[in-house]
Amino acid sequence: MNRITQLFGIKYPIVQGGMVWCSGWRLASAVSNAGGLGLLGAGSMHPETLREHIRKCREATQKPFGVNIPLMYPQIDEIMQMVADEGIRIVFTSAGSPAKWTGWLKERGITVVHVVSSSKFARKAEAAGVDAVVAEGFEAGGHNGREETTTLCLIPAVCQAVSLPVIAAGGIATGRAIRAVQVLGAEGVQIGTRFALTAESSAAEAFKLRCLELEEGDTRLMLKKLAPARLVRNAFSDEVNAAENAGAGEDELRALLGRGRAKLGMFEGNLDEGELEIGQASALLRGKGIQTVAEVMQELTDEYNASAQ
Repeated sequence: MNRITQLFGIKYPIVQGGMVWCSGWRLASAVSNAGGLGLLGAGSMHPETLREHIRKCREATQKPFGVNIPLMYPQIDEIMQMVADEGIRIVFTSAGSPAKWTGWLKERGITVVHVVSSSKFARKAEAAGVDAVVAEGFEAGGHNGREETTTLCLIPAVCQAVSLPVIAAGGIATGRAIRAVQVLGAEGVQIGTRFALTAESSAAEAFKLRCLELEEGDTRLMLKKLAPARLVRNAFSDEVNAAENAGAGEDELRALLGRGRAKLGMFEGNLDEGELEIGQASALLRGKGIQTVAEVMQELTDEYNASAQ
């Protein structure tokens, strides 16, 4: 038991990332039931859809679970009020300043964790009053920090910068990796890619199978002029790459991205034209096939225990 398991009331200090188009109630409840902390990904849900997932998750597990809310969410006031009204006790925030909402959430008895990509932002999160931080390295999938600091460098720096419990994220997909970041000072891990590719993830099967075929170098960090995201190499990312190399500005990139591009790829399974967000750790999973959350959690804990010997 450590500060992370105590903070959330969970058995293992393993948090499932609140990923867009992957993190619905089936995934979150499965991770919580297996002893970790499941998160619903609000970033790809309308407020009423999130309400439905909260209620279904509560029916599916008696264990703690939370909600990940990107602070750039267009209906942020509505979603925060709804989460509070639904009795959610744990909120992870990301993609914005924690200063505005942390106090509001804590006044309502909600535990707040903020995702950061640097020591500078970790200190700001601590000053805002969060209960813990997720330090997410460059290896992670989806939206990422512009600093491009790897997890190996980021975790000890953040642990030195703040007194808060630190949850490591980015490139963590094995029990040995969990052990490694604990040696660096982290008290827990947030795992995205490994859980995004499980049977309970709401992502399209075609997306999962494509990601389980990836090799080293098959993802790249892109869209740095907008909101950096790690994407699988495909026709769409090649188009983005060509535009960026030609000096495209924010407006041109935004037009190229359009609306619903991540949904098209990750949820609907269009592997050519969709935005396919996944982390570098996908290359470690090549050939594993689609596993259940229970199988993944068992592997992680078995590997972790074996690594101590």
